[in-house]
Amino acid sequence: MPTPPKLTVLVINSGSSSVKFTLFGIEDEAVLSRGIVERIGLEGTRIATTSHSGEKSTRPVAVGDAREAVACIVECLVDKDHGVLKSRRDVAAVGHRVVHGGEKISASVAIDDPVKKIIQEYVPLAPLHNPPNLAGIEACEESFPESPQVAVFDTAFHATLPEKAFLYGLPYELYTEGKIRRYGFHGTSHCYVSQEAARCLDRPLEDLKMITCHLGNGCSITAVDGGKSVDTSMGLTPLAGTIMGTRCGTIDPAIVMHLIQHKGLTVEQVNILLNKKSGFLGMAGIGSSDVRDVLAAMEKGQARPAAAVRVFVHQIRKYLGAYTAVMNGLDAVVFTGGVGENAAVIREMVCNGERGLEIFGIRLDPEKNASAGQMAREIQAGHSQVAILVIPTDEEKEIARQTVAVLGLPHSCINSMAK
Repeated sequence: MPTPPKLTVLVINSGSSSVKFTLFGIEDEAVLSRGIVERIGLEGTRIATTSHSGEKSTRPVAVGDAREAVACIVECLVDKDHGVLKSRRDVAAVGHRVVHGGEKISASVAIDDPVKKIIQEYVPLAPLHNPPNLAGIEACEESFPESPQVAVFDTAFHATLPEKAFLYGLPYELYTEGKIRRYGFHGTSHCYVSQEAARCLDRPLEDLKMITCHLGNGCSITAVDGGKSVDTSMGLTPLAGTIMGTRCGTIDPAIVMHLIQHKGLTVEQVNILLNKKSGFLGMAGIGSSDVRDVLAAMEKGQARPAAAVRVFVHQIRKYLGAYTAVMNGLDAVVFTGGVGENAAVIREMVCNGERGLEIFGIRLDPEKNASAGQMAREIQAGHSQVAILVIPTDEEKEIARQTVAVLGLPHSCINSMAK
């Protein structure tokens, strides 16, 4: 069994009912341990872990909040028989996924009281995410008092959006006073895969125009010009863009008033309808929001699942065309996320489909597309003018990288800092 490096970076993703963690070695970015404390505050609370040697373990735990979940994670990491750390002091830094930093935070930052106040300030724009993110931060401050904490924001990558891309056609005061604008999400994923695409193509990121498609239960599409986000499909909230597992995506806003005025729904009922009962779940009508199930039903000839898939593909194609125009060119299309990485039929329908995208220089190689793989790979045809890549996203690794970068020191200097 390999001996883990002494110093590590712990990545924490604290949600409303779970706390996920990944422990990375600083020097080689190796995953030493990962897992989740899930069903927090519910029956059947448990911790599931996978060690650096591949050993898996699941056991029930008595955990009622994020503080207790983090304490449980620490206990597992330093366990004398099964842990990978000798001491919690071997954690050089803790990186946290935080959803919303608004306009006040445009990059990953070391966490202090002013940063925590900003995270709290943006709770109204991310009520389901920022509070548990903040709870995870405070729990780690208690468990790792000597380790610096870093916040990596989903919105930060999209801080480069120009005004023409982030403003809505509303009274300007709603932006200046209410901060109602497009923020974008999944930024950590878009950042990671755009960098990996440049490495895969062996081209400078600054020279590339690419469209990154994060397709999963949640979906977002981003125009990345020279490594910077210049437009993105999600908006003030993650509800906008393409249809998703349970989210409706972009719709005519008058539908909301119609549902309230003519269908008698309350604001809360509309919120639940658009976020929890729409998308593939509502359209396909098979009782599942999982695209794998929807595709299986489509292959059996069921009409509603097939219609939902066609709508999804149509919307992705519209973004590809629009963002090619926004950037005045296109060098690469990247597919990532659970659907983007694994659903070859979706990629085929998007790129080749009934009407291919050869007008944009995009042409998929069906054989390359159909071949499975867990590594970053190119799947375009030989005559395609645009590279098409499948790149498994790794938001945790990107958070670890940005955490180390925020410290302002190269990997080899971390040891002296943490002593």
